[in-house]
Amino acid sequence: MTHETLDAAAALLPAEAIDAIERAATSAHRHEDLFSERAANIKQSAVRDVFDISMRPGLVSLAGGSPYLQSLPLERLARTAAGIIAEDGLTALQYGGGQGMEELRGQICEVMAAEGILDALPENVVITAGSQSAQDVATKVFCNPGDVVLVENPTYVGALNTFEAYQVQVETVEMDDHGLVPELLGARIAALQTAGKNIKFLYTIPNFNNPSGITLAQDRRQQIVDICRKANILVLEDNPYGLLRFDGEPLAPLRAANPADVIYMGSFSKIFAPGLRIGWALVPEHLQRRYYLASEAVTLCPPTLNQMLVSAYLRDYDWKGQIQTYRVLYAERCQAMLAALAEHMPDGASWTSPEGGFFVWVTLPDGVDTYPLLKKAIDAGVVFIPGAAFTPSDEPSNKLRLAFSAVPPDAITEGVRRLAPVLREAIAAL
Repeated sequence: MTHETLDAAAALLPAEAIDAIERAATSAHRHEDLFSERAANIKQSAVRDVFDISMRPGLVSLAGGSPYLQSLPLERLARTAAGIIAEDGLTALQYGGGQGMEELRGQICEVMAAEGILDALPENVVITAGSQSAQDVATKVFCNPGDVVLVENPTYVGALNTFEAYQVQVETVEMDDHGLVPELLGARIAALQTAGKNIKFLYTIPNFNNPSGITLAQDRRQQIVDICRKANILVLEDNPYGLLRFDGEPLAPLRAANPADVIYMGSFSKIFAPGLRIGWALVPEHLQRRYYLASEAVTLCPPTLNQMLVSAYLRDYDWKGQIQTYRVLYAERCQAMLAALAEHMPDGASWTSPEGGFFVWVTLPDGVDTYPLLKKAIDAGVVFIPGAAFTPSDEPSNKLRLAFSAVPPDAITEGVRRLAPVLREAIAAL
């Protein structure tokens, strides 16, 4: 913005608008020097960029990992919310305790029991603003700038954003079709410690990893914790999808047999409603006080009304039946995705076959960069998330994430059909 531009606009805009534009133009560069080093590491999420694009009419979005809220009893929930405000509004609309409401913390222990954690105590549960906030608090409590955090490759983009903001060094450990490879984890830890690095924790999504959909095999779970315990490294277990296994019982979380070595993070975003922003951390007893104080410093207190609505849902509704509804629904959509991929994908493409959750991970031949393919896909009427979003590396990625959770089966089929020629052209150009 130049003075010449402002002069030309003066005849068209009111004086107060010109004044506001001039203040904004002159202040933007003046405040750049005030940013912290940490702020320089905070980046716009590629996932958020794509979410904004995916709202365009006519596009099939295979991008967003959103639950299918249409299956919830919305009218009844509206009456419940209204009743909470009418009957307990002075509590619901007031500040609450920083650790979260006692009733809800007890109910969360019941949810975790359904996941396989049978010894959780309400006093060790800290309610957070979604599991994203739980990750943030853990990084704040344990990490100094330059410390190392280990992650699966690939891993959740929101966690990468958190780690980057706290100026930690993110190091990846490879997975195979059965999840994190214990031998590779041990070798990675040894090499980093030999190099003098200070490793604080392993961040892992063992069930239906976001973005890959891969599940950590049961027989590897204790090995992973044992390797970390021997090296005095905490495990940060993120399990928002654990109850959404298509068939059979949930696999026991890493936390189940390791109460002193694992911080377990859960969320109602996938099994109830993400807009309520209610998650939790089950923290080892010897770490709980410091973690809770740090959480309170971030949010002061979790939203009381939202907690009361979640608590009423767990108390008065068939929440386990709703989870079963979700499991059947997502299994059907996953099968539609896998069938469409088998029918339409070009030679040279491969993909994961998840046992639950929301995502399929597609791999193209080496040399294909999926990021520039996004624009071509949008032109073709479909949206995905490029694989580069899910790794700390700046290198091009030949992978992409497809989400099936919020899309009806026929739209999934159509989205894959639209995507296939874009990928076929990219492979043929190698």
